Amino acid sequence: MHSRRLLGSLAPATFTIQHFDPTNVKYAMRYHFALILAAAVASTAVHAQTAANGETGALQCAIGKVTGVGGSEQSVREYLATPDRDKYRYIADNPIQCRISDEGRASACTGITTLKREQVSVYDQIDSTMITVVARVELDHGTYPVLIAVPRKDVQCQE
Repeated sequence: MHSRRLLGSLAPATFTIQHFDPTNVKYAMRYHFALILAAAVASTAVHAQTAANGETGALQCAIGKVTGVGGSEQSVREYLATPDRDKYRYIADNPIQCRISDEGRASACTGITTLKREQVSVYDQIDSTMITVVARVELDHGTYPVLIAVPRKDVQCQE
């Protein structure tokens, strides 16, 4: 009797074992599948809309060649808006000028310059028509690598 009492007191307390309800698992899997499907459809729709608008994303190259104009974003936009008969005068009246630091870095550039088959490093996309590149530009104090804006159509990727 004593052993029975001892075993009875050491017997584990009753508790319920939770089982997974297959219907809950099925609904959870359907929910996750629907979530993934919705994300895929949304991604495809955004990609299709972007392609339809003519925006194909950033250039898929790091190095390119530019033939055209480059300079501060504001100057390039003003140049592009200038009538063809006044473009040469705009370039002559607004030469590119930059502040050169003691370390030899160009910054705070204004104005515009022409580039002829100039090798550049593609830096960033400004919008669907303009990108930022690093190009070697002739300034008053010598030639420096300068971060400038150029029309996207003027950049040819190098392999």
